[in-house]
Amino acid sequence: MNKRARIIYNPTSGREAIRRDLVDILSVYEKAGYETSAFATTASPKSAENEARRAALDGFDLLVAAGGDGTINEVVNGIASLDHRPKLAIIPAGTTNDFARALRIPRNEPFEAASVILKDQSALMDVGRANEEYFINIAAGGSISELTYKVPSKLKSMYGYLAYVVKGAELIPRTKPMHLRVKYDEGVYEGLSSMFFLALTNSVGGFESIVPDAKLNDGKFTVLIVKTTKIPEIMTLITEVLNGGRHVDDPNLIYVKSSHVEVESLNADEQVMVNLDGEYGGDAPMVFDNYQRHIEIVSNFSEKDQKNLL
Repeated sequence: MNKRARIIYNPTSGREAIRRDLVDILSVYEKAGYETSAFATTASPKSAENEARRAALDGFDLLVAAGGDGTINEVVNGIASLDHRPKLAIIPAGTTNDFARALRIPRNEPFEAASVILKDQSALMDVGRANEEYFINIAAGGSISELTYKVPSKLKSMYGYLAYVVKGAELIPRTKPMHLRVKYDEGVYEGLSSMFFLALTNSVGGFESIVPDAKLNDGKFTVLIVKTTKIPEIMTLITEVLNGGRHVDDPNLIYVKSSHVEVESLNADEQVMVNLDGEYGGDAPMVFDNYQRHIEIVSNFSEKDQKNLL
């Protein structure tokens, strides 16, 4: 029986580059031995998620998530709860493309990204669960983490990464303290915080130095809790990130590994919004669990990457 692949693509991502290259992309997966078809997502809620689930239940062997991190997140949510989870491939065409960066998939080059399938290389990757939703790269909370889902889609398309820089300059001075309780495997933090991260990969917001020791399938989140709300101290942390990851030893930061995390506000009147893979994912209280080696994903790792990241 022939193997089957379903490309689930966002026709508006990457200035419509995927749609322009679709015939060539289809031919790549045919060359790799897959009878391949395509589905263009619509503006309907959970369009990519619903199609991914349908295709998985129909027995497809490979799903190709073609678009930004939001499209990848939806496809993962469509299959993560199933017993039969097809292999997943990524064709990135978003703004930051964090997950593709972690997998070393060519970014903003759809044909080259599709061609990675011809290397016949994949890895079993961890997936995070936040209450009833899944995520593949990051969960975060706090004023600065709102950056990724408060940048309008039109600005992302027009200005790319610059849109994030401009929005960040606006948000940092408005940073508000959160009164949090964060439980993790080896302890608990109770107190003020300006931000928390749970990272599954080493690529966060386009930076690989925020989680310099990330492992992609060790069953652990890297948990970062920023304890300060003072702008000068936050700027110091950012500088340490840019200078090779020295932030991990900063006294204003908790940096730990954990497979289970619980986050809640200590202030009943305080809304703590949670960002899942760059999109609004609901409010705390929230429980996070790491599903180790849960989905097989096409990768483009070098031997060094295999040693450092897996």
